Amino acid sequence: MKTLLYKSEPQRGKYWQHILADLAPQIRFIHWTDLDFSQGDPAVFAEVDYLVAWEPPEKIAQRLPQLKVLFSVGAGVDQFDLKQLPPTLPVVRMIEPGLTQGMVEYVTFATLALHRDMPLYLQQQTRGEWRRHPVASASKRRVGVMGLGELGQATLKALINFGFECHGWSRSGNTPQGVTGWAGVEQLPAFLSRCDILICLLPLTPQTRGMLNAALFAQLPAGAALIQTGRGQQLVAEDLLAALDSGQLRAAVLDVTDPEPLPADDALWSHPGVWITPHIASQTQPETAVGALLDNVQRFEQGLPMQGEIDKTKGY
Repeated sequence: MKTLLYKSEPQRGKYWQHILADLAPQIRFIHWTDLDFSQGDPAVFAEVDYLVAWEPPEKIAQRLPQLKVLFSVGAGVDQFDLKQLPPTLPVVRMIEPGLTQGMVEYVTFATLALHRDMPLYLQQQTRGEWRRHPVASASKRRVGVMGLGELGQATLKALINFGFECHGWSRSGNTPQGVTGWAGVEQLPAFLSRCDILICLLPLTPQTRGMLNAALFAQLPAGAALIQTGRGQQLVAEDLLAALDSGQLRAAVLDVTDPEPLPADDALWSHPGVWITPHIASQTQPETAVGALLDNVQRFEQGLPMQGEIDKTKGY
């Protein structure tokens, strides 16, 4: 019998436990919050084959000597300190239909809201102001996605259906059919100049930390808008506020901030050009997430490549 240790949000773990009991009774499920640490690490640690976690325990190699794979419960792994992990330990991020669909729904909502000036109309409502603004057709609106992994690809495929002129940028430039692709730092300025609505779906790496800054905003068309669903540390908040105040940006939808939760007195809360949601754009769905996990466990045990296994040299 294989042993799986779960170390993440407790209520979600209860769902996982019930689903695993039905789908894979041969896997022993251990919940971190059920363990007794009063006498040190529990003896079961020596038997753990798979760890599912948002943040793994410290000294993972010493505490979990039999660990074969580390699975992230989220789409990213930037919360892991990869330098502290054993070099041969596979690290797998979550790729599952529910997570992808949630992100597509959120970004589509935000894109359409910005396209139809909903933040502006909400501001007018608070003032009791009845005022109409010109409506542009989707074909006249250029939308760009930064980050062309599973989430970025699915998002672009959805946005194409509305008639937007879609662009995609990544290190590789791999884009869906009907999307103009841009790759590498050399082509970033040209990509940005074509983004009336910029969507960030990048992973957090040393290269993307602080990337959404004044220099980047200056390369967007005047009056562009931002949708940030990557990671909070990618955004320089002061530069965003300055760009909004100057008119270089007209609005921003932020699902991630730095820190999280955002302090109640932070200027982002009160700026009329900013919509904030508390990191809810996409969440793993227990049924489909457990299915994706079991598929990867089976792949690993059969010596096959796992879906979502990261390249530690890149950080994603």
